[in-house]
Amino acid sequence: MTVMRVERVVYGVPNLEECVRFFTDFGLDPVDGGENGARFATQTGQVLELRDVDDPSLPPPVQSGPTLREIVWGGDSQESLDKLATNLLSDRSIYTDADGVAHTTDETGFGVGLAVSQPVTGRTNFPGSNRSGNVNRWNDPLAHPGRVKPLRLCHVALDIKKEGKEEAVAFYTERLGFVPTDRPAKVGVFMRAPGDTDHHTLLLCHRPDRNQINHCAFEVARIDEVIVGANDMIDKGWHEARRLGRHTVGSNIFRFIHAPCGGRMEFAADMDRVDDSYGPNDYEETPPHTIWTLR
Repeated sequence: MTVMRVERVVYGVPNLEECVRFFTDFGLDPVDGGENGARFATQTGQVLELRDVDDPSLPPPVQSGPTLREIVWGGDSQESLDKLATNLLSDRSIYTDADGVAHTTDETGFGVGLAVSQPVTGRTNFPGSNRSGNVNRWNDPLAHPGRVKPLRLCHVALDIKKEGKEEAVAFYTERLGFVPTDRPAKVGVFMRAPGDTDHHTLLLCHRPDRNQINHCAFEVARIDEVIVGANDMIDKGWHEARRLGRHTVGSNIFRFIHAPCGGRMEFAADMDRVDDSYGPNDYEETPPHTIWTLR
């Protein structure tokens, strides 16, 4: 199986109404969530699902309170999905639901799902940028972007305990085929899904003593939407977690908002795209966290 992208993330929450308001304000589109929760979709068809924290069908939580319970990875075909699920059966239990999604857990305890990816085409006609020698926008003044609607869920970052980190990373690289891109020794491992070209689709951050959700990142078209999207969230009463900046590893522009479902949500733009010739790059000394950030 070639894992292409994050297909769905599932949170267990005690505060469903508050979380629904958050993701409505965040710009995701509501879709049918059934009787026991709520679902939202990106412009490319990925799903963020909210379920009751005590829902017995969810994997056990790795931390108390609202948190991420499962990442469902989208693959390229049912045939390759079946092969991967069969391989995982050698050392863990797997449950396949009525929709054909296989469910298990990783070495840290986070739920892992495997499903056939069902992408849809989102908007692509965004204004270009101009600079001397590279003009991409003629006779087309920019306007306010309006309500920001994330294009896709581009990556998930998980905090994992340092003890057992090698096994945690190996589950994704050796069992699911993820490709490491950058490995700052004191930070963690950035890796991309084998069918993705983003610098990273998953980040496993090494922590001394805890497993928890760090953040989910949602791609928007350009820096204007990173700024406006977060401004709108703050205007609606949500709290900024990290001010505007550009990361060193991955190069993406970012702005983070605290999320009531656990962890943070990131508006992200302009991440590095890489292929199989890139990395992995190992760093004994940690690169600067940002190229720049607002003061």
